[in-house]
Parts: sequence; structure tokens; C-alpha cells
Amino acid sequence: MTTTVKTAFALGAAVLMTALGAAPASAHSPGTASAGTTPAGNAHETAPHEPQPHEPQPHGTRPHGNPHFDIQAHRGGIGMTVEGTLKAFDRALELGVTTLELDVQITRDGREVITHDRRIDPDKCLDTEPATPGDPQFPYAGEYVKDLTFAQVRTLDCGSQQDPRHPDQVLSPGEPMPTLAELFALVREHRAYGVKFNIETKVEAAAPEETAPRQQFVERVASEVERSGLARNVSIQSFDWGALMAMEERMPKLPLVALTEPGFLEVGEPGASPWLGGLDIDDFDGSPVRAAASFGASALSPVHGNPQDGAVGDPDYVPFTTQELVDEAHAAGLDVIPWTINDKPTMRKLIDDGVDGIISDYPNRLREVAAEYGFTLPKRYR
Repeated sequence: MTTTVKTAFALGAAVLMTALGAAPASAHSPGTASAGTTPAGNAHETAPHEPQPHEPQPHGTRPHGNPHFDIQAHRGGIGMTVEGTLKAFDRALELGVTTLELDVQITRDGREVITHDRRIDPDKCLDTEPATPGDPQFPYAGEYVKDLTFAQVRTLDCGSQQDPRHPDQVLSPGEPMPTLAELFALVREHRAYGVKFNIETKVEAAAPEETAPRQQFVERVASEVERSGLARNVSIQSFDWGALMAMEERMPKLPLVALTEPGFLEVGEPGASPWLGGLDIDDFDGSPVRAAASFGASALSPVHGNPQDGAVGDPDYVPFTTQELVDEAHAAGLDVIPWTINDKPTMRKLIDDGVDGIISDYPNRLREVAAEYGFTLPKRYR
């Protein structure tokens, strides 16, 4: 995700809490459309060694009585495997998650690749050899994806370097940036037809020259989703709400997930934030729920709090996803799927707040917490 300036966060959070003070609290309607809820059936299991739904739970009861909880593997589960690779998604399927969360960038020749960073990070992806002899653009690490061809990008080894923030990360040397078609094929190989895909279009709305045009993201992703035959399992997320609005026009049946954080909302600042697709948050009294609902989003995906790598109990931690925010979203018919939560105490706090799912680098930890609450667990696919 992205790093928020602390002062902007504090201002946004303060104004948001004021706006939420008069918001009606309501239980989430069981019939509400969801970007992340997996239908009951063979997509879920309750492991025999884990707490059963009828047993007393040490951290409270399931909010709103919903037996399902959306366990989202962030970039396939960065804490477990090198991010955004087929190996990461394969391991997440074997673990058992509700949703594979992923990011898409677009190359110079209009192909999509699954990767988070708009500029190739040499700490994540290594150069191997030029796509053609004497290629003047080589080496490619450090270049923007939008300035490279698909052939150039695919020479990179994105599986050989461990992220020092995730010491348990399993490497997969030689892994290229995969395509959506390759991910869909992997899921079919596992016969994991109940698994969801939460696909983020990584349009950089505040610096559009650094990524492909918004409409190119929308058209390429929509075309691949249509070809996959798995559109019923796909939601589209973006910090660039303009991309969500464009996707609604292109594929109106796809659930839309509005990613946000206080710095991107620009509460109390003149004019509209570049991230909100022409909406001015102040026209909605600073409420991201009301703004997201205005264009038909199915879910709000807010940062959990600040600092983003902080946790409940830290002296400088300021929550952004609160029970008040969740109640307002549910009253408006939106699910709430905060990002990116890696410690169990904060996971529990958010579940107690009533969120519908969580995006985590450690879906294994999140699965354990979900079991504590007696949620029906996603099926493991071998």
C-alpha cells in the first residue's frame, strides 16, 4: 500500500471522527452485496483441530452473526513467500484463504503484469539478461514498468531476494512477474473455484505520468477478467476512484472496492483530491463512506491506522478503521476490508469492530485468529 504523512493522517482522522459522530449505527444486512465474501459451500472448511463455532471464544463472538470472514492474502502473502509471484499465490491456496489480493501494472506495449511497484525495485527484482542483444534500456531494474515492454519485464528474476522485513519469506528463484491469465490458470489447476481475486489497478493518480493511462488499466484488466471465465469471483480495488468509476462503466457487474487513507482524502483542503475521481470529500462532510457509496462501491478498504506498520497498544498508534466507521459503512450497505494488518492484537481489535475481512501479509496468522472466533475457514487447495 502507501505511506501516509502523519500530520495529514491526524487531520483527516479528526475530521472523519467528527463526521461519524452523528452516523447511524446498524448491523450489516446479511443480504448486502460484498466484494470479499465467499459463498457458502465447498470453498470453506472448519479444521477439526481448530475451535468450532459452538465453542466459547476467548475474543468475543462473531460480529453480526456472520459465519464467514474474508481472509485476504496481500500480494499472495508477503510474509510467507516472495510477493506477487505464482509461488506466493500457490502457497496461499494451499494454506486456505478467501481472497488472493494482487496489484497490476501495465507495460509499454499494453500487457498486464502482477506487481505492486510502478518503478521496478532492484531489492525485489534482479536483472538477468537483456530481452534483445545490446538493448540500450538494459538493465531494467529502476525503470518504470510503463516504459518497458512485456518481453523486457519478463527477463527479471523477482523470486530470489528476501525482504528483510519478512525473515520467514520463502524464496522462489527465477520467478517472473506473472500475468492475470497465468494466475487464473493456477487457480484452475487447483480447482479452487471458490477463491476470490481482489485486483488492484495501480494507477498513480497523483503522478499519472509514472503509470499507464487509467483507461488502459481498465480495458486490459476487464478484458482478462472476461476471458478468464472467473468474473463472478473478481472484485476491483483502487486508490484511484476514477479508475473504479471507469470500471463500473466497462463491467458494471464487478464489485468495486474503494481503497483509501486520510492523506488521500484531503479533508478540509480546497478542491478535490486527485485520488477521488473528481469527488470532493468535503461535499460528503469528510465521510469516505458517503463518498464511496455515491458511485456504487461495494466495499470500503481503509488503512487500519497510523503508522501503517503500527499496532494497537503502541503509544503513537492512531486508529483510522474504527467501529464508528464500520457501523456507518454497514448502514450504507458497504463491507469494510482494512489493510494491511499483520499482528494478532490489531486483527482482533478490527474483528471486534465488525470488519468483514482483513488484508494481511500473514494470512496464516489471520486464519488462526479467524479460528479463535469460530469463523468458517476457507478451504485448503492442494
